[in-house]
Amino acid sequence: MYSYLDYSMRPANIFVASNDYPYGDNYRKWQAAPSIEVTDRGRVYIDYYAGDAPEVSGNYVVIIVSENQGKDFLPLRIIVQHPNAEIRLFDPNLWIDPLNRLWIIWNQSRGFHDGRIGVWASVCPNPDDSPNELCFSPPKRVANGIMINKPTVLSSGEWIFPCAIWNCEQPSEDHGLQKEFYSNVYISTDNGESFHLQGHADIPNRSFDEHMIVEKKDKRLWMLVRSFDGIGESYSSDKGVTWSDGVLSSIDGPCSRFHIRRLHSGRLLLVNHYKFEERIDLENIRSQGPVKSWRGRTNLTALLSEDDGSTWPFSLLLDPRNDAAYPDAKEASDGFIYITHDWERVKEGEIILSRITEDDILNGKLVNPGSYIRKTVNKAQGNGKRSIIDTTNQTAGA
Repeated sequence: MYSYLDYSMRPANIFVASNDYPYGDNYRKWQAAPSIEVTDRGRVYIDYYAGDAPEVSGNYVVIIVSENQGKDFLPLRIIVQHPNAEIRLFDPNLWIDPLNRLWIIWNQSRGFHDGRIGVWASVCPNPDDSPNELCFSPPKRVANGIMINKPTVLSSGEWIFPCAIWNCEQPSEDHGLQKEFYSNVYISTDNGESFHLQGHADIPNRSFDEHMIVEKKDKRLWMLVRSFDGIGESYSSDKGVTWSDGVLSSIDGPCSRFHIRRLHSGRLLLVNHYKFEERIDLENIRSQGPVKSWRGRTNLTALLSEDDGSTWPFSLLLDPRNDAAYPDAKEASDGFIYITHDWERVKEGEIILSRITEDDILNGKLVNPGSYIRKTVNKAQGNGKRSIIDTTNQTAGA
């Protein structure tokens, strides 16, 4: 049993707020780590976490909604916030499950890293309802650790949740979970009613894990994990119970979040920093403390593989700027691929959206008239930042 005062084990609140104090754009001072989902009817949801300062107690989750394919977003905000100011909510993600329910998933920790954290979720059964009438299930705790990326539904029907307990930062508390300080896999065999820890991979030099899992065509699970020296990989042939020894993959990275997903066509989509300009100084990063100045987060690119991830010959540059990072993506039912990321999360606080197709990536440029890249869809302006001026949005023919 957990004590009454163990606030990190108690649920957050979910509610709808208008675009005013204290959750409006004019009050939030920073925001980061967006995720995206698109319903079958075309409604776009984007969430991210925000607050008065980066990665501290009191951070909360914001969800914005678009009814016109991301051209603009409604003034209301769906907010997830913990009633106790010691608890931070962070690294949220959105996922529409095979039953067409929208999952809002976030992580709770007392302070930056309390050694246990916890993955929490609330489910909206009808995400196409009127935004003011959306219903959410009571939040439930799914797993120990952190989950920032989307689950994977196996061809056999099980759901795989990639959760981790960081092994790279000294936790502020000891909960006796050292045997779970890995890139873990939780599994559900009953459509999300229950979950259990299935297994874990051990990737050398892993950082904040942020792992994703793809089911290969031969049914093996392929786990990719963020690490200090690139992107590590491991394989499982028993639905995540056991994993091969972790090694560096052939996919490079500047120690940052990436996104990988199988598309309806069978190709694999990868959104990652491609031919990035600078590699981090490992000792410098380790000496900075929780909030770091990362290097190399440039040239955010969408790539396609036609050989199950062995090579990535097709690419479309989404954002060449420094600190354009933390992508998440969703392929909508109409074939468009929606990709969101953040840019200069502390200095500019911008959430960016791109809407592209496979043909755009195959051609290396926008060829579909409905495509666009680098559209600013939200900006935290609590530090006196200027209003949104959509001058960076690019469309086909531009």
